[in-house]
Amino acid sequence: MTVRTRFAPSPTGFLHIGGARTALYCWLEARRRGGEFLLRIEDTDRERSTDAAVQAILDAMQWLDLSADDAPIFQTHRLTRYKQVADELLAAGKAYYAYESKDDIEAMREAAMARGEKPRYNGYYRDRNEPYRDDPNRVIRFKNPLEGTVVFDDKVKGRVEWANAELDDLVIFRSDGWPTYNFAVVVDDIDMGITEVIRGDDHVNNTPRQINIYHALGAKVPEFAHLPMILDKEGKKLSKRTNSVSVMEYRESGFLPHAILNYLVRLGWSHGDQEIFSREEMVKLFDVADVNKAASRFDTEKLEWLNQHYLKTDDPQSLAPEFTWHLARAGIDIGNGPAPADVIVALRDRVHTLKEMAERAKIWYGPITEWDEKAVAKHLKNDSAAQVLQAARDLLTGCEWKPEPIHQVIEHVAAKLELGMGKIAQPLRVAMTGTQVSPSIDHTIYLTGRDAALKRIDHAIALAQQA
Repeated sequence: MTVRTRFAPSPTGFLHIGGARTALYCWLEARRRGGEFLLRIEDTDRERSTDAAVQAILDAMQWLDLSADDAPIFQTHRLTRYKQVADELLAAGKAYYAYESKDDIEAMREAAMARGEKPRYNGYYRDRNEPYRDDPNRVIRFKNPLEGTVVFDDKVKGRVEWANAELDDLVIFRSDGWPTYNFAVVVDDIDMGITEVIRGDDHVNNTPRQINIYHALGAKVPEFAHLPMILDKEGKKLSKRTNSVSVMEYRESGFLPHAILNYLVRLGWSHGDQEIFSREEMVKLFDVADVNKAASRFDTEKLEWLNQHYLKTDDPQSLAPEFTWHLARAGIDIGNGPAPADVIVALRDRVHTLKEMAERAKIWYGPITEWDEKAVAKHLKNDSAAQVLQAARDLLTGCEWKPEPIHQVIEHVAAKLELGMGKIAQPLRVAMTGTQVSPSIDHTIYLTGRDAALKRIDHAIALAQQA
């Protein structure tokens, strides 16, 4: 049998970081076992689901390169199928119509609590065989077994056992004509041939109900793996209020997709002490059965460290498209400056994110808009600055425009004027950037471009000669 996993987000908002980990684990389990990974959009919550949220999920999955093996399945396109299966259960006596109003249900629950019992549906319509009638309160309820237990071996949590007496007859079709979550996902997973259901452990309580529906439909029950929660650094549940939890927010913050995946794979799973995993290594080594039961803590500093690792070690050309995206977001026209890959080489040891890199790169794509007065006073307003700048300018006019020849120019000027390299580099650095902080001076001048560099030196010489 072909292994099939699925990721099934609800489009009621962005793809959050916990959902991305679930998607990754589903994708890896399918890839390792030579199976298929499918995407399902669970959009039956018509009040909260939006087209924008659907697109946000698809965009995030594409950015992470977690490609599905078929087109996404939308629950809203399957209403006829859900009605068909619900009718089959009704015909088989495994489901029934119920007509209580919301007030009736609330009174039922209050009465149960007054008796010290768990609030639940009391089964009033269970054996009444009420026919279909046009009623705004009409729902379809599933006849949950009254006795026995539901047992399943969770690949992460181990053996889980649930008494049927704890479960009431859940609604499978609401009064608005739409199926409920617990019913729709079972029908979907059966039709999609899902063999492994990998999801967050907030769904554990749903699983016994769903298993009973599988049995009622005579379908094979898939294997389950419920993933532990992700906590923030303080041990609280990761939330929008206190954390940046959207996948695309991490993109906007300058993180690389493969750095995100590398970090997420370690949030609950490990392979010895290994921290760095290529995509190929993840596929080869990951096994959902090895996921830890305990909750994991999200550490942004660790993610930044991983991100910088990839900035330092990846081919700059492979990073250039993503960096170009950040340059554009920063309002930078790359046609006005150096190749993005060259900027990556100059800055990757100094930043943790591409957003930070784009901010620092602005100096090479437009004029200096702000001068550090202290830097100007210290490195331009002195006896040697004008001479240093002029000597450098004379040689930069005709040298080969690459970092190494530029470095040789600086060494030549230092030897000729009998000054230390700092006395040469700092006036040039202020001339190129308006500050006394930049990458190596040869890269800084190179990235400025010959024409712009000479103009900036001319301006700096003028500043140096002012009283």
